[in-house]
Amino acid sequence: MSDKKYNEDTIIAQLKVNTLRAGAFSAIVREHSESIYWYVRRMVLVHDDANDIVQNTFTKAWINIESFQGKSKISTWLYRIAINETLTFLNKNQNTTVSLDSPDGAIAEFLESDTHFCGNKADAMLQEAIARLPEKQRQVFNLKYFNEIKYEEMSKMLNTSVGALKASYHIAVKKIEEYIGNVEIS
Repeated sequence: MSDKKYNEDTIIAQLKVNTLRAGAFSAIVREHSESIYWYVRRMVLVHDDANDIVQNTFTKAWINIESFQGKSKISTWLYRIAINETLTFLNKNQNTTVSLDSPDGAIAEFLESDTHFCGNKADAMLQEAIARLPEKQRQVFNLKYFNEIKYEEMSKMLNTSVGALKASYHIAVKKIEEYIGNVEIS
């Protein structure tokens, strides 16, 4: 990895220059791929699926890089693409992904058996509780709790009001607390 500090204004300026565009985009990928991966992974749960979605996200970003106008942060633009790619994947693969109808603890057991999951039983149960949230609440919770994205940025990503996002997050937290409180962690 490069020792150069990521500077969004510089990157945006470089994106506008044909000879610098590929290098600027590489810097974007280095800067944002891990956070995008973890957002997607928490939505789809399966490592290989998350990798595919992240790859699709950056492919679409590259194809459409000339349309990026710099009116929002690059991360906002990328998350918006990732969110759309994730939702498309989830809608297409409803029957092939980890089933949310499975009994309590099944998703946690699946995660614990995944060689790409690095967490303990409590972490797996948290992920199970999150996975059982309705899609919108899961998106908001993941973006706020794990990615620490401000409601104003989230509002741009999800085309939702700040008030609705705050309400979704609050409800999601309550549901997660309730789920974890009702499940025994052995």
